[in-house]
Amino acid sequence: MADARVVFIHGVSQRVLEAIVSLNPKGFSTAAVGGKAPEEQQIEAIKDADFIMWFSARLSERVLRSAKKARLVQGLSAGYDSINLKLLRELKLPCSNNGGANSWAVADHAVLAMLTLYRRLMAADRAVREGRWREAIDGTNTFEMANKVVGVLGFGNIGQKVARRVQAFDATVQYYDKFPLAAERERELKVKRVSLEELFRTSDIISCHAPLTGDTRHVVNRERLAMMKPSAVIINTSRGPVVDEAALTEALQQKRIAGAGLDVFEKEPVDPANPLLKLENVVLSPHSAGTTWDTWFRRADFAYKNMKRVWDGQPPQSVATDYDAENP
Repeated sequence: MADARVVFIHGVSQRVLEAIVSLNPKGFSTAAVGGKAPEEQQIEAIKDADFIMWFSARLSERVLRSAKKARLVQGLSAGYDSINLKLLRELKLPCSNNGGANSWAVADHAVLAMLTLYRRLMAADRAVREGRWREAIDGTNTFEMANKVVGVLGFGNIGQKVARRVQAFDATVQYYDKFPLAAERERELKVKRVSLEELFRTSDIISCHAPLTGDTRHVVNRERLAMMKPSAVIINTSRGPVVDEAALTEALQQKRIAGAGLDVFEKEPVDPANPLLKLENVVLSPHSAGTTWDTWFRRADFAYKNMKRVWDGQPPQSVATDYDAENP
């Protein structure tokens, strides 16, 4: 029997590509095509593929329609917003994400942003380098996580890992999710579900972990930001448009909230003129929360195992069920 043919359309470095393909299982062959390759080259590669794997690349409608033999589109990222799910539904071609493989990394990064804001780490680092010893820390402007209320917006794999991490700092966790956990699971995790309004009104820290859908676009808007405590901070490591960036910028400029930690933005890469880049009460990173060396092996392991399931006649795991997810 011929090998199962995987075409990986990607935007990763050669070293990362080699790490991913190193997990290619027996009976599979993987051909890599750069995400910036001409459309015709992608079509030629995909037309006879049994599986399409993608990361950090956008697959056009023509490319997806050319996948006549494909059994599964397998992503290495957690989000679906860069793939045309509505078209895949029309083509009856299932699409899976990375099965939570990057959830540890994103959860770590979210907590890192919280602590960086609370301890004014960026300002302290800059002051020391510039010879302004302890100038950034005046005894009134740094805080602890202990006894704070962390509100998690979106309580899937990542949100639950964030909950466990901040509880280790003696914080209390509440969450909002469209799909609430069973009461037994809430007790096990020591969390409670609250309304969106209560989440924004009572949390000291809000951490966003919702997928980008029609329901979640600008779920963090001007009205909800106005509900937040003046001392509260917001973290977004999910998708940029979950937050109304103009409303957030205004709230930060006017110091109606204390700060923000942002890994994602409404427009990426960020425009150098974006006013968020000039604010001292913001910590920024380049959509890199889920990117660690460790994650590539978990991502690839899950992806290849999922494709092998399908090759062996079993249904795929981590399939997109929300076909209202926003498309590019």
